[in-house]
Amino acid sequence: MKTMKMIGIAVAMAMFLAGFALIPNGSSAATGSRAATQDFDAAGTYTAKCVACHGKAADKKFDAALPETEMVEAILKGKKGEKPPNMPAYAEKGITEDQAKALVAHMKSLKG
Repeated sequence: MKTMKMIGIAVAMAMFLAGFALIPNGSSAATGSRAATQDFDAAGTYTAKCVACHGKAADKKFDAALPETEMVEAILKGKKGEKPPNMPAYAEKGITEDQAKALVAHMKSLKG
């Protein structure tokens, strides 16, 4: 039983780390070029990086009524919540402002 638990933890960690591969880290993404944004997979990035805290329908820790600029800033710079987990800063992980806007739009679309 202990071995199965360790295998489960290892698989979960591998999936978490593999999700980082979905975030572009090339120079075109860093410049925020239009082509990099067009190639950005907001749905895939949301599934890999956001769904664990925000839920499949963006129904947790997400207020669609907030101004877009505030949501984009939270994605790029991170945000401390009332209790952990805190929102990490994704600008330092290669997410551009346009990509953050695409994530916000995707999350809003999930809410209906």
